[in-house]
Amino acid sequence: MSPPIEFELRRRTLLASGAALAVGAASVRPAAAQAAAAAGAGTATVTLTVNGVRRDLELDNRTTLLDALREHLKLTGTKKGCDHGQCGACTCTVNGARINSCLSLAVMHDGDEVETIEGIGTPEAMDPMQAAFVEQDGFQCGYCTPGQIQSARAVIEEIRAGIPSHVTGDLGAEIAITDAEIRERMSGNICRCGAYANILAAITQVAEEQA
Repeated sequence: MSPPIEFELRRRTLLASGAALAVGAASVRPAAAQAAAAAGAGTATVTLTVNGVRRDLELDNRTTLLDALREHLKLTGTKKGCDHGQCGACTCTVNGARINSCLSLAVMHDGDEVETIEGIGTPEAMDPMQAAFVEQDGFQCGYCTPGQIQSARAVIEEIRAGIPSHVTGDLGAEIAITDAEIRERMSGNICRCGAYANILAAITQVAEEQA
């Protein structure tokens, strides 16, 4: 029986092999990419109604709704924070319900109605929630503010629609707009500056004004 063959991996051999593989891959990828582009693979026409205006977009199927808004429609009020659905900076509404737009592909929303921060008010005619955030100093750096405002407006609507949260005590009774309800429902929107007390004050102010 012959003795086992010992294999010795030398650094020079490993580097040479890696370089050869890299050259081979580089020669193949451009051709594949060109073929895919020529065939129009991986793209779709998506129609969105954004802030009341119909927009037809030709998008890569992997494009998130967030990137469609920011990069293709130049609506940069919707912010990219964590890009993992953990901070809420990208919150907008789709068909009246708030979502994290970084977690949703644009092609999933063909025909949907999307509202961003640009669609709810202007500096000359602010939405009541925008005005309350200004009055209550509900922001510092302002980066998370568009998402905070979009969520805040939805929170009041959700409570009045009777949609319970994890802190709702009696599911059979009318849900009160309390500090605990607001905090729980806003917990997906992070403010790294720590303006939470003022954000709570702004939401409470609007809820009381609309009561």
